Amino acid sequence: MLDMQKKLTNFFYAILSLPATAMGFALSIQISALSWIMRTQYNLDLHEIGIVWAAGPLAGIIGQPIVGLISDKVWFWGGRRRPFIFIGATLAALMLLALPNIGAINDLVGIGSIVFVSTVIALTLDLAINVSFNPTRSIIADVTPDGVPRTKGYTWMQTVSGTFGVGAYAIGAIFGNYALIYVGVFLVLLFSIPPMLVIHETRELQFKSEEESEDGDETSKTDWPEFFKVFFANGFSWIGVQTMFVYIIGYIEQKLDPGSSDETGQIISISFLILNAVGAILPAFVLEPITEKIGRVKTQMISVAIMSVAYWGIVLIGKSTFSLYALMAVAGVGWAAIVSLPFAIMSEKVEKGRMGFFMGIFNLSIVLPQLFVSLVIGYVVNAAADKNVIFIISGISLAISSILWLLVKESKAMKADIAKQSAGH
Repeated sequence: MLDMQKKLTNFFYAILSLPATAMGFALSIQISALSWIMRTQYNLDLHEIGIVWAAGPLAGIIGQPIVGLISDKVWFWGGRRRPFIFIGATLAALMLLALPNIGAINDLVGIGSIVFVSTVIALTLDLAINVSFNPTRSIIADVTPDGVPRTKGYTWMQTVSGTFGVGAYAIGAIFGNYALIYVGVFLVLLFSIPPMLVIHETRELQFKSEEESEDGDETSKTDWPEFFKVFFANGFSWIGVQTMFVYIIGYIEQKLDPGSSDETGQIISISFLILNAVGAILPAFVLEPITEKIGRVKTQMISVAIMSVAYWGIVLIGKSTFSLYALMAVAGVGWAAIVSLPFAIMSEKVEKGRMGFFMGIFNLSIVLPQLFVSLVIGYVVNAAADKNVIFIISGISLAISSILWLLVKESKAMKADIAKQSAGH
């Protein structure tokens, strides 16, 4: 074990954050470039693009829970999480490299179906990301002590990953999506493999059973009703978010009338850059202080409601790139909460010793909505003459999510922290 890991230095936390950052960067590339390539290079209809995107949720349903369970129990290549990160990163890099070459691959294999080849590539990419995502999060818990060091590990992960995610959209906006893809191939491998060679994993993981947990430990067993409340509230958030991610290209083409496919790609990249820049900055510097005053659940509810309002604003006044960008910045408030708070809320509803399993199950509240958006919403959007329907659906879904968050109870621990904060003032 290296000295930086023994002392838990800031440099070690930065290194520890890189594998998760690699997978987040790969996902950012997919979000930014996949619909654009399918639409502008191969002239797929919006519902066909939805079919391609359906591969991702299917990979998530299969990948995260299974890999989470397996990686808890196996040991090879000198680690428990390391092998899955190595395999996932290599596959992800290869599939990113395949994205700009779908036509050439289709010609080479002689299948004659761009949709089929695209779906296979998207499925493999998503499966690779999902193979790695759970282990990249789990490794942080494996090698950091409980309490402040553990919190610091996940805070660094969010900060580093969010910053590079914004960088991905900046590269796409300035240099184009093809440059973004090729940079991504390099960074995914660089951020995944070398860091895992220097991070030391222990062979035995220690978990408390229900019997061993201390009296009063709120997560010594799972509160299933509360877990499912969080699950469905988060799920409706992701219907709204994913509808925008996948089909915004249809809105831009109809309402903003870009002059070329490159301009369309740049508008998408700038929109997502703004959304993710706000999403990267707010959690640590704005949302966390607010949660200390009013709690995580109320903060989540308000943030999601703000995102819904922003989407309705796009429907009503989003008639120019400037208004779209401004309202995407407002929507970033909700995005900042969606990518940071639900997992923290969920973690206080389930048994600690089965956290990896529940992280995989909770991931279904993200991937099942993605599947619904791809297989159902796509046909609605494609059939609608007015592409405002994209943000109408998103706005309604996020409004429902905000209402559902009202039903979720704040944890006893969070209530105690809020009381202490109030007493201190």
